[in-house]
Amino acid sequence: MSKEVRVRFAPSPTGPLHIGGVRTALYNYLFARKMGGKFLLRIEDTDQMRFVPGAEKYIQESLAWLGISADESPWKPGDCGPYRQSERKADYMQYALDLVEAGHAYYAFDTSEELEAMRERLTAARVVQPQYNSITRTQMKNSLTLPAEEVKERLASGEPYVIRVKIPRKEEVRLNDMIRGWVMVHSSTLDDKVLMKSDGMPTYHLANIVDDHLMGITHVIRGEEWLPSAPLHVLLYKFFGWEDTMPRFAHLPLLLKPNGNGKLSKRDGDKLGFPVFPLNWENQETGETAAGFREQGYLPDAFVNFLAFLGWNPGDDRELFSLEELVDAFSVERIGKSGTKFDIEKAKWYNEQYLRSKTDQELANYIIEDASKEGIELKQEVAEQAAGLTKGRVTFPQDLWNESKFLFVPLTSFDEGVAAKKWNGDAVKVLTHYSEAITNYEGTFDAETAKTMLGASAEIEGIKLGKVMQAVRLAVTGSGAGPDLMEVFAILGAQEVSNRIQFALNTLPVIA
Repeated sequence: MSKEVRVRFAPSPTGPLHIGGVRTALYNYLFARKMGGKFLLRIEDTDQMRFVPGAEKYIQESLAWLGISADESPWKPGDCGPYRQSERKADYMQYALDLVEAGHAYYAFDTSEELEAMRERLTAARVVQPQYNSITRTQMKNSLTLPAEEVKERLASGEPYVIRVKIPRKEEVRLNDMIRGWVMVHSSTLDDKVLMKSDGMPTYHLANIVDDHLMGITHVIRGEEWLPSAPLHVLLYKFFGWEDTMPRFAHLPLLLKPNGNGKLSKRDGDKLGFPVFPLNWENQETGETAAGFREQGYLPDAFVNFLAFLGWNPGDDRELFSLEELVDAFSVERIGKSGTKFDIEKAKWYNEQYLRSKTDQELANYIIEDASKEGIELKQEVAEQAAGLTKGRVTFPQDLWNESKFLFVPLTSFDEGVAAKKWNGDAVKVLTHYSEAITNYEGTFDAETAKTMLGASAEIEGIKLGKVMQAVRLAVTGSGAGPDLMEVFAILGAQEVSNRIQFALNTLPVIA
């Protein structure tokens, strides 16, 4: 095997890609790039019963959105293809037969009823984990208990069978995990997993090992849920005689619910109001839908940065990293062992930081696009002004238009709560004077000029400006809070500010 680092992300097309899977892909990608190696994408579709149309395309689109590009994949084949396990079907059986020939696997002819009866017997005998193992296989219908001639006859007749691995009865299996250190498991706790199913398709365990070997995978970085399977995989490498080329393993910590109690699921996201998938998803067969981070307004760079920190840290106080900077800083050794709580507020914080780092010119495009959807055409210059005014107050791109819309749409209503408290005689006096002063004003009406003229109106009326400022904001924006008011005035222009004040004076009743 080449010394070049080669890692793979191997999702199953059984539905939308969970963000835990996305994080696995990201860590594999970062490790490959850091080590100057290759990142492979392999579709593990051996379980045809669970295959969901559209899921493979969803995986492809999700990774593309995040900038996680594979060096080899079904869409960018290299020398180790095919990159879909269903297209490698013919190869797996021979590997399974090789194990049978070497005495490390066997044919099993047990029916589903016989397997259930076995489990019931063990349960009745108070066996904690009823399983097909080195003890129970001696009582079952397989090529270890049946005469050789009968086995041949059953195979020749086309009787359904599976091929099971023959786990040693007394052997300690050792694994040096890159994150968790040495993991040791006694073989007596393992069961004789099925390697080839009765439909001729391999199980994950066989296909995974064979493909990783043939594709020259040097490091397997995958979720913690696969840690119980790792001892079996180590044994399979030994049985095949591939110990010298066995990849190093790293099992990532779980993504936990926000309260830390259990693995994060779609149900948790639905209950708490956030997505757990990168993109919107719709099952083409059932019509089931799920929300995605992209469609909710999360930026891909921000989302990648957020994901990277769900289990890893750079060892210092830095939190903001571009994808290239993550590559430079990444190391498997800095991935934690314990599960990581999912914090949607932190995801929002990252999105805010990345939005605010964009130029007004970039943000203006979001405003122009959303305004256009409502039939409002904006010039680039004024959209940039609006972006600069509102970007410190937003979390998502769509918030930019929501926060600045009042600048471009005539007011039709006012915050009743603010009006009931702040719209009084003093406010009317100051605003009446101010409106008259700026009507037909032809000078430069920037923020400083707007503030100076407003202050002069208050002084002439003998009223402290601070007492009526919320009423001034109400008259021009319709609400009692918002971005810098004088900057708002500068964008609107003197005549529009005057018009809005007149509308408020004619509309709002003065409180006693």
